[in-house]
Amino acid sequence: MEWSGRGVVLTTRKHGENDVILEAMTLDHGRHLGLVRGGRSKRLRPSLQPGNSLLLTWKARLSDQLGQFRIEPETLRAGDLMTSAVGLTGLQHLAFLLRLLPERHPYPGLFEAMNVLLEHLEAADTAGALFILFELQVLRELGAGLDLSACAATGGRDDLAYVSPRSARAVSREAGLPYHDKLLPLPSFLLDGQRQPGSELTWTDVTQGFELTSFFIDRHVSDHGLQDGGTRAQFLNALEKRYRSDYPWNF
Repeated sequence: MEWSGRGVVLTTRKHGENDVILEAMTLDHGRHLGLVRGGRSKRLRPSLQPGNSLLLTWKARLSDQLGQFRIEPETLRAGDLMTSAVGLTGLQHLAFLLRLLPERHPYPGLFEAMNVLLEHLEAADTAGALFILFELQVLRELGAGLDLSACAATGGRDDLAYVSPRSARAVSREAGLPYHDKLLPLPSFLLDGQRQPGSELTWTDVTQGFELTSFFIDRHVSDHGLQDGGTRAQFLNALEKRYRSDYPWNF
């Protein structure tokens, strides 16, 4: 068995004295693990840092074996990402989210969204919003996507302001007002035709977006007995500090 394709490093762990087991998100084969011979060497170690894009060739005798990777560097962005708290914690949370999905199943749309996110992870004005959109896409792939197209109560598409925690559907401001304390706020940048990521978003927009995605992701994690290890909280803390420093007027 053998295939070649693009992938992004999520994590590595030591295997023996000189080798590593690489966990990568790939375009055509989803999240995939494999052994990299000599992965701890001075030659290969710089390429095997989280966030780097690689050209991978995986080979094994049988399809269900761990197999081995041969790697070639493509885009080495880890040096920039891992020098900041936002980049480092963002990479850790990204890896956690992708582990919610089954191994070796292709998610080409999610792969491309991940690359867009990585390219903008150092930009505080867009990183939060793009991460929220990425979490929404992960929820869709898990079969737990939100329906933000119309009001669950009236069917209308105007002035959507809430999300029902029970149905995961949008609710208009008027229909939801009597129950607003039981509904989740819906920031306008998540709606078609409204503000886009990075367009004068306030920290309130960002926190409401993460409260929304966190509720449904945490429910999925709890149902499957998983834990995020605090990666989202760490990322949010780092992002808030960066946001307060760069955009104090948007608080």
